[in-house]
Amino acid sequence: MLKVGVIGTGGIFKFAHLPGWLSHKEVELVAFCDAFRASAESAALAFPGAKVYEDYRELIADPSIDIVGISTPNLYHSEIAIAALRKGKHVFCEKPDAVNADEAQKMADAARESGRLLMTMRNNRFSEEAKFIKRLISQGKLGEMYMGRCGWIRRRGIPGRGGWFTTKGLSGGGPLIDLGVHMIDMAMWTAGNPKPVTVSGSTYRKFADRPDASGNVPEGTFDVEDLAAGFIRFDSGASLQIEFSWASNIEDEQKFLEWRGTEGGFSLINDKLKLYTEKEGVLIDEQPRFPEAAVPQHTANIRHFVECVLGHESPIFLPEHGVDMIKILSAIYESAERGHEIRL
Repeated sequence: MLKVGVIGTGGIFKFAHLPGWLSHKEVELVAFCDAFRASAESAALAFPGAKVYEDYRELIADPSIDIVGISTPNLYHSEIAIAALRKGKHVFCEKPDAVNADEAQKMADAARESGRLLMTMRNNRFSEEAKFIKRLISQGKLGEMYMGRCGWIRRRGIPGRGGWFTTKGLSGGGPLIDLGVHMIDMAMWTAGNPKPVTVSGSTYRKFADRPDASGNVPEGTFDVEDLAAGFIRFDSGASLQIEFSWASNIEDEQKFLEWRGTEGGFSLINDKLKLYTEKEGVLIDEQPRFPEAAVPQHTANIRHFVECVLGHESPIFLPEHGVDMIKILSAIYESAERGHEIRL
């Protein structure tokens, strides 16, 4: 049995991580840690004998723990991951990898030096639609991928003003770092993980001080963007347009990914996939049908991680992917601040 210690027992742990750990027969949850001890104690109630901590250093010092699961606010991801790797633990971390590129690189270096597995949540890679598109592109069925577009835009969906999501010191940013990781990663992964070379972007903060229905301006810290847009160029010659928002005046919430290839293209909009090809001079639109997923994406991601630790599978996510991701996000923020393109 692989013994798992969890650091951070809030909502994302309960919703996304816990079902994943429980789904694997060779995993045992043995320790829970949270800065709010009551939260860790509550999580531990269902696991007789499990240890409870407030300080993550005490948890990672336990030599019996094989895996550390991290589901804390973004600021602490790299600090905890690096410390755990250096203690010889395998690490599974909630996204984003880190709040800046230097910290992401330190995580990758610690994984390499320790010889332990580091994986960050990339649940969208495990959707049936994304896996299907990945196979088509890998087999050359859509030709050369040269132009893409992805995003996740909400009409109204700010995740709790005044909490850590809207506090830059804890989150590292707004919807770009919150939602952008998901869709940019899926775009890059399906296209073969090209290396980003230049980035340009703009960010906006237009809804932070918007009065509520009673005319009151909500209290609490809101020092991050509520919309970010940008453009990424890759070493393959491909380009990717991006847009992410928590609030903007649009018709409906939409998450989307498109790639245009020389032999075909696709759009994945709110999990509905369409293919666009040409046969014998005739334009063809196809809409594949997929069975309902037997395993939720987050659970599938954690199962894959465990199987990699056991040596049964090879990781589809590498720490270098995380470094590239955080370089992109950081460069978009830098470009927005400086007003020009950033070369990576």
